Amino acid sequence: MEALIRPHVRRTPVIEAEGMVFKLESLQHSGSFKVRGAFANLLTRAVPAAGVVAASGGNHGAAVAYAARSLKMNARIYVPSVSSAAKIARIKSYGAELVVEGDRYADALAASERWAQQSGALQVHAYDQEGALLGQGTVGMELEQQAALDTLVVAVGGGGLIGGIAAWYEGRVRIVGVEPRLAPTLTRALAAGGPVDAEAGGIAADSLAPRRVGELMYPFAERFVERVVLWRMMRFTKRKRGSGMHCGSSPNRGALQPMRRFCRGLIAPRKASASACWFAAVTPRQSISAQRPPAQARRACAEKNSHASSPASG
Repeated sequence: MEALIRPHVRRTPVIEAEGMVFKLESLQHSGSFKVRGAFANLLTRAVPAAGVVAASGGNHGAAVAYAARSLKMNARIYVPSVSSAAKIARIKSYGAELVVEGDRYADALAASERWAQQSGALQVHAYDQEGALLGQGTVGMELEQQAALDTLVVAVGGGGLIGGIAAWYEGRVRIVGVEPRLAPTLTRALAAGGPVDAEAGGIAADSLAPRRVGELMYPFAERFVERVVLWRMMRFTKRKRGSGMHCGSSPNRGALQPMRRFCRGLIAPRKASASACWFAAVTPRQSISAQRPPAQARRACAEKNSHASSPASG
């Protein structure tokens, strides 16, 4: 799978800060890791003349729209009304037809399923398809080559990312899931012994709030995810000057200190020098991909990806 999607996706860099390792998937084409699964789906399945259809809180829709444009396919994307203006604009910029449907991801998903039946378009699910797991799993493959880890912290929504990463590592590292208290999809699934509906709200509503985790990812999570932590979302604000974000009123390093304390709590009593944590995405309501990345990250990405950019990069 990695060889198949490699011409179309970036090998994103990692940076070390405050004793942690971060993999910068926010620098990926379309702004998130989702493009990996999108290309995996479109390159391994027969796409009809009607094109593809997807439902999304924003990131998956942008990824499918980007992949479809790159492969010269038609795309129709359904999003809920809570999707951010930045994500909607990104989807439109890739030339996809965009439809706003309902207030939550589940509403957009139902509408996309109806369209797939009516038009014959290929449905590309955000997380509960084999292609999504295989594509997102390449994040784990890259990370294993880039950093020596013993603890890996991964954000959870529908579970495509953590499921794919867990399937790649197969217990070689300690994997901890993190999800918002108001969208505890994997927490509810593990307690029930399988995917069940969970509440979906809070700041995560625009991108991390499906009703339940995917059926395909659950066996990997049950076997390889050590635990899931419910996390109260941090308050992010824009800096008045310069680029980037900070947490609360603490500039610069203040944004990383809560994460460092969180990671230290997960890995104790292991030696700090032998451990590392990674957050797949720590984002405010406005997509982090819409922010100008720090200079260090921009330089790293440019150096590592000058040979890997897609002809239709956006």
